Amino acid sequence: MKPKAKTKSPPKKKVAALPRIVTPAAWKVAHKKLLAKEKVATRARDRLAAERRRAPMVRIEKQYVFDGPDGKKSLLDLFEGRRQLVLYHFMFAPGTGGWPTAGCPGCSMVVDQICHPAHLHARDTSFALVSLAPLQSILRYKERMGWPLPWFSSAGSDFNVDFGVSTRQGEIFGLSVFLRDGDDVFRTYATAGRGVEMLGTVWSLLDLTPLGRQENWEDSPAGWPQTAPYQWWRRHDEYGE
Repeated sequence: MKPKAKTKSPPKKKVAALPRIVTPAAWKVAHKKLLAKEKVATRARDRLAAERRRAPMVRIEKQYVFDGPDGKKSLLDLFEGRRQLVLYHFMFAPGTGGWPTAGCPGCSMVVDQICHPAHLHARDTSFALVSLAPLQSILRYKERMGWPLPWFSSAGSDFNVDFGVSTRQGEIFGLSVFLRDGDDVFRTYATAGRGVEMLGTVWSLLDLTPLGRQENWEDSPAGWPQTAPYQWWRRHDEYGE
């Protein structure tokens, strides 16, 4: 039998509009101006980070109990002996996409981009995920995704409600930062929505490209390919070829 001929992938559609084509010299001039503006934005972010480091904090008085693979854990235990804790509130609960066998696709995309925890540990900082899902559901999904990060269940506790990620509309995602001083735990920072983008490189890399994120909220030239936000996001093992 003759081997089947390989089918060629259809050619990519041409973009309806493209950036201006200029000489190398003109490109260098325009690029230098853009880099100068980026430097201003970088210094503004540095000033904001300095203000964040000096922001007030609140003591956590309530005792929370989480389920982990090694048994019950307190919020203090999640620090793993380190001084700081960055905690991602991962949407894995009734009403979220994928329930009951899989966590939120958007949260999954975020966690795919988290750095190896050893780099955080070197700066006396731990990272953990917390969800409302039962521990066994978390462990099965964690194995499927291949994530090495610590992940705990807050089922049966007030943690999600107290930290603003359980609402009447359902679960939402978010990020909380904690500092400990001995056995005292303080919440120093929290964000949600696009504030969580600081965890990811996918958006940062796409923002460097001419076509950007290709989402219809972006300010892009007419003719740029764009689709609705969120709808193109998938768990990493669910993208088609």
